[in-house]
Amino acid sequence: MSDASRNGLIRRLGLFSVVAIIVADMVGTGIFTTSGLLMENLRSPVMMVVLWSIGGFIALSGAFCYAELSAAMPYAGGEYYFLSRLFHPLPGFLSGWVSFIVGFSAPVAAASIGMSEYLLQAFPQWVPDHLVVGIPGELFARKGYAVGIILVFTLLHIQGLKLGAHVHNVLTIIKLALILGMIILGFSSGEGSFEHFSQNTPADYSFGGFKNMGLSVMWILFAYSGWNAAAYIGSEVKNPSRNLPAALILGTGIVIMLYMLLNVFFIYAIPPGDMEGVISVGGLAIRNLFGDTYGRIFSLLIAVALFSSVSALIILGPRIYYAMARQGHFFRFAGRIHPRTGIPYLSVIIQGGVAIVIVFAGAFNEILTYMGFALGIFPILAVYGIFVLHRKGLSSYRAPGHPFFPLFFMISNLAILVLGYAERPVESSIALGTILIGIPLYYIFKKVSSARGVSGSPHPDHK
Repeated sequence: MSDASRNGLIRRLGLFSVVAIIVADMVGTGIFTTSGLLMENLRSPVMMVVLWSIGGFIALSGAFCYAELSAAMPYAGGEYYFLSRLFHPLPGFLSGWVSFIVGFSAPVAAASIGMSEYLLQAFPQWVPDHLVVGIPGELFARKGYAVGIILVFTLLHIQGLKLGAHVHNVLTIIKLALILGMIILGFSSGEGSFEHFSQNTPADYSFGGFKNMGLSVMWILFAYSGWNAAAYIGSEVKNPSRNLPAALILGTGIVIMLYMLLNVFFIYAIPPGDMEGVISVGGLAIRNLFGDTYGRIFSLLIAVALFSSVSALIILGPRIYYAMARQGHFFRFAGRIHPRTGIPYLSVIIQGGVAIVIVFAGAFNEILTYMGFALGIFPILAVYGIFVLHRKGLSSYRAPGHPFFPLFFMISNLAILVLGYAERPVESSIALGTILIGIPLYYIFKKVSSARGVSGSPHPDHK
């Protein structure tokens, strides 16, 4: 029986396309907005770079673990499928529920808003100088362009994965070329100073200091989020036992190198005191080295980068809702596949609609902590699933470094969650509340699907 007939999805994606999706999903809003906030918290360039490297090692450890999970279970859904298959459908559903609200729809909205902000910085003439339907021109432009971006990519990706993947690959290549060009030109200008690294405030190793560092790593891990992206599209990857592990490790490694170079570049270009609290730290770095004109050019660069991020998020999220709907754990229409394009098109449309609602709901001031906490819970449980795989003899690919990488990933993420909760209990409690709301929803969907005779098996091939 073919994959198409078993899964409803066709294996069309090669290694390059999967790596491009991972890189594009990871390199987005986080790296271009968090370093100034981190410097404000830490007041130490050296500590900031150390924490970025720790976050990268945690992400790489997770990639090694997910490589083994994805090779053993190469189907759509990511943590939803892993947890449902290895433990119980309830934690699987909760991970999918969190991904729907926190993992994809909100980041699609945030990235689209961020992209519209950078576009308006690059092209200020695009801002109307009068009221538009009773709304101030600047606000209308920010919201309107963000909604337009979501609509364009939603329409693009319901046309078919092949077209969407080609456009996505081009955007990713442009993004990487622009970032590398910026780093090379920035360091070669000679206008910055590596002496900025010596302007450190002594590290605080009290409990308050560790809480601050834990929250900082939580924000950094948000910037690294996407290292597990290939796991969400496992049903559409060619030769998954080889390409999934390779894509996860290669894509994460590329992003770690880019992030370390970017942060060293930011510190080289900006004195630490000037960086503190600055959101658009990349634009400030370019302005310091090359002037206002190049600052506007870099704003356009960020816009291109976020184009690719929005594209990746719109590709990945709907595959989770599709997998959930196939098991009766989500709205049934989300599992429909378009007969011509082979795309879970209604899931793509649902996600786009929720993202648009979030755009109009307002800005995201504390959303970074909220997303970081909510998204940090289920990967811990998924990585623990590696030990279940080994116990059941289901592992088809043994990741290197076992059991060091799984244990390091679980312990470090648990410590970050505890410290993050201690530092920001309100946002963390809201994240926990979001997860708990999913429990009654699971039983509602389960009752409805039982009445319809829908199987709760994680996948038709795995009873």
